[in-house]
Amino acid sequence: MFKIDWPRSGLRAHAERLVTACPAPWSYIATAQAYDEEMHQRIALHRSRRGAGWTTIEAPLDLAGAIGALPDGQPVLIDCLTLWLTNHMLAEHNCDAECRGLADVLSRPRGPWFVVSNEVGQGIVPDNALARRFRDAAGRLNQDVASVADTVLLMVAGLPLKVK
Repeated sequence: MFKIDWPRSGLRAHAERLVTACPAPWSYIATAQAYDEEMHQRIALHRSRRGAGWTTIEAPLDLAGAIGALPDGQPVLIDCLTLWLTNHMLAEHNCDAECRGLADVLSRPRGPWFVVSNEVGQGIVPDNALARRFRDAAGRLNQDVASVADTVLLMVAGLPLKVK
Protein backbone atom coordinates (compact mmCIF):
# COMPACT_ATOMS: atom_id res chain seq x y z
CA MET A 1 0.00 0.00 0.00
CA PHE A 2 1.23 3.45 -0.86
CA LYS A 3 0.15 6.48 1.13
CA ILE A 4 0.66 10.09 0.18
CA ASP A 5 0.72 12.71 2.89
CA TRP A 6 -0.24 16.32 3.23
CA PRO A 7 1.89 17.66 6.08
CA ARG A 8 0.41 17.02 9.55
CA SER A 9 -2.43 14.97 8.11
CA GLY A 10 -2.22 12.01 10.50
CA LEU A 11 -0.68 9.80 7.84
CA ARG A 12 2.04 8.15 9.89
CA ALA A 13 -0.30 7.20 12.71
CA HIS A 14 -2.77 5.81 10.16
CA ALA A 15 0.00 3.87 8.41
CA GLU A 16 1.15 2.43 11.74
CA ARG A 17 -2.41 1.24 12.45
CA LEU A 18 -2.57 -0.46 9.03
CA VAL A 19 0.74 -2.23 9.59
CA THR A 20 -0.20 -3.41 13.09
CA ALA A 21 -3.37 -4.96 11.66
CA CYS A 22 -0.95 -7.51 10.15
CA PRO A 23 0.67 -10.16 12.35
CA ALA A 24 3.83 -9.06 14.20
CA PRO A 25 6.74 -8.65 13.97
CA TRP A 26 6.73 -5.42 11.99
CA SER A 27 9.62 -3.49 10.48
CA TYR A 28 9.85 0.27 10.36
CA ILE A 29 12.37 1.54 7.82
CA ALA A 30 13.26 5.11 8.70
CA THR A 31 14.87 7.35 6.11
CA ALA A 32 15.15 10.52 8.23
CA GLN A 33 18.46 11.89 9.36
CA ALA A 34 18.64 14.11 12.44
CA TYR A 35 20.76 17.13 11.65
CA ASP A 36 19.39 19.29 14.45
CA GLU A 37 17.72 19.01 17.86
CA GLU A 38 14.19 19.52 16.50
CA MET A 39 14.60 16.55 14.15
CA HIS A 40 16.02 14.44 16.99
CA GLN A 41 12.85 15.22 18.93
CA ARG A 42 10.59 14.31 15.97
CA ILE A 43 12.36 10.98 15.56
CA ALA A 44 12.09 10.26 19.30
CA LEU A 45 8.36 11.03 19.20
CA HIS A 46 7.83 8.66 16.27
CA ARG A 47 9.79 5.91 18.05
CA SER A 48 7.81 6.37 21.26
CA ARG A 49 4.52 5.78 19.41
CA ARG A 50 5.64 2.33 18.34
CA GLY A 51 5.48 -0.36 20.97
CA ALA A 52 6.67 -3.93 21.20
CA GLY A 53 6.77 -5.91 17.98
CA TRP A 54 8.52 -3.19 15.95
CA THR A 55 12.07 -3.35 14.64
CA THR A 56 13.47 -0.05 13.42
CA ILE A 57 15.91 -0.08 10.53
CA GLU A 58 17.64 3.16 9.60
CA ALA A 59 18.15 3.44 5.86
CA PRO A 60 18.65 7.05 4.84
CA LEU A 61 20.17 5.97 1.49
CA ASP A 62 20.06 2.20 0.90
CA LEU A 63 16.31 1.77 1.10
CA ALA A 64 16.18 -0.91 -1.60
CA GLY A 65 18.82 -2.92 0.27
CA ALA A 66 16.97 -2.58 3.58
CA ILE A 67 13.74 -3.79 2.00
CA GLY A 68 15.55 -6.66 0.29
CA ALA A 69 17.08 -7.79 3.60
CA LEU A 70 13.69 -8.21 5.32
CA PRO A 71 12.42 -11.73 6.06
CA ASP A 72 9.77 -13.01 3.67
CA GLY A 73 6.26 -12.14 4.77
CA GLN A 74 7.25 -9.45 7.28
CA PRO A 75 5.06 -6.33 7.16
CA VAL A 76 7.08 -3.14 6.68
CA LEU A 77 6.38 0.55 7.02
CA ILE A 78 8.72 2.75 4.97
CA ASP A 79 8.84 6.32 6.25
CA CYS A 80 9.36 8.33 4.07
CA LEU A 81 10.10 8.48 0.36
CA THR A 82 10.49 12.24 0.12
CA LEU A 83 13.08 12.29 2.93
CA TRP A 84 14.91 9.44 1.20
CA LEU A 85 14.87 11.35 -2.08
CA THR A 86 16.15 14.47 -0.30
CA ASN A 87 19.05 12.45 1.13
CA HIS A 88 20.05 11.30 -2.35
CA MET A 89 19.71 14.78 -3.84
CA LEU A 90 21.86 16.31 -1.11
CA ALA A 91 24.48 13.58 -1.66
CA GLU A 92 24.35 14.38 -5.40
CA HIS A 93 23.56 10.77 -6.30
CA ASN A 94 21.87 9.68 -9.51
CA CYS A 95 18.30 10.04 -8.23
CA ASP A 96 16.72 8.58 -11.36
CA ALA A 97 18.72 5.37 -10.97
CA GLU A 98 18.04 5.18 -7.21
CA CYS A 99 14.31 5.67 -7.78
CA ARG A 100 14.19 3.03 -10.52
CA GLY A 101 15.97 0.58 -8.21
CA LEU A 102 13.53 1.23 -5.40
CA ALA A 103 10.47 0.88 -7.65
CA ASP A 104 11.90 -2.41 -8.93
CA VAL A 105 12.27 -3.81 -5.39
CA LEU A 106 8.76 -2.67 -4.46
CA SER A 107 7.31 -4.27 -7.59
CA ARG A 108 8.36 -7.68 -6.22
CA PRO A 109 6.90 -7.66 -2.68
CA ARG A 110 7.78 -10.51 -0.34
CA GLY A 111 5.28 -9.32 2.25
CA PRO A 112 2.90 -6.45 2.94
CA TRP A 113 4.51 -3.07 2.51
CA PHE A 114 3.23 0.37 3.44
CA VAL A 115 4.98 3.48 2.18
CA VAL A 116 4.70 7.06 3.39
CA SER A 117 5.43 9.91 1.00
CA ASN A 118 4.50 13.56 0.68
CA GLU A 119 2.49 15.15 -2.08
CA VAL A 120 4.56 18.15 -3.14
CA GLY A 121 3.08 18.97 -6.52
CA GLN A 122 -0.21 20.57 -5.52
CA GLY A 123 1.19 23.93 -4.46
CA ILE A 124 2.74 26.76 -6.38
CA VAL A 125 5.76 26.23 -8.62
CA PRO A 126 8.85 26.73 -6.43
CA ASP A 127 10.96 29.81 -7.10
CA ASN A 128 14.33 28.05 -7.31
CA ALA A 129 15.85 25.34 -9.46
CA LEU A 130 16.68 22.89 -6.64
CA ALA A 131 13.15 23.00 -5.24
CA ARG A 132 11.67 22.53 -8.74
CA ARG A 133 14.03 19.61 -9.36
CA PHE A 134 12.97 18.05 -6.04
CA ARG A 135 9.25 18.55 -6.74
CA ASP A 136 9.59 16.98 -10.19
CA ALA A 137 11.65 14.03 -8.91
CA ALA A 138 9.25 13.44 -5.99
CA GLY A 139 6.29 13.49 -8.37
CA ARG A 140 7.92 10.92 -10.66
CA LEU A 141 8.89 8.74 -7.66
CA ASN A 142 5.36 8.87 -6.24
CA GLN A 143 3.94 7.91 -9.64
CA ASP A 144 6.37 4.99 -10.02
CA VAL A 145 5.66 3.61 -6.54
CA ALA A 146 1.91 4.14 -6.89
CA SER A 147 1.95 2.22 -10.18
CA VAL A 148 3.21 -0.94 -8.42
CA ALA A 149 1.06 -0.52 -5.29
CA ASP A 150 -2.19 -2.42 -4.80
CA THR A 151 -3.74 0.50 -2.92
CA VAL A 152 -2.96 4.22 -2.82
CA LEU A 153 -4.38 6.48 -0.12
CA LEU A 154 -4.20 10.25 0.09
CA MET A 155 -4.50 11.63 3.61
CA VAL A 156 -6.31 14.93 4.03
CA ALA A 157 -7.18 16.37 7.44
CA GLY A 158 -6.74 12.96 9.07
CA LEU A 159 -9.01 11.25 6.56
CA PRO A 160 -7.77 8.55 4.17
CA LEU A 161 -9.06 9.03 0.63
CA LYS A 162 -8.70 5.99 -1.61
CA VAL A 163 -7.04 6.95 -4.90
CA LYS A 164 -6.35 3.43 -6.18
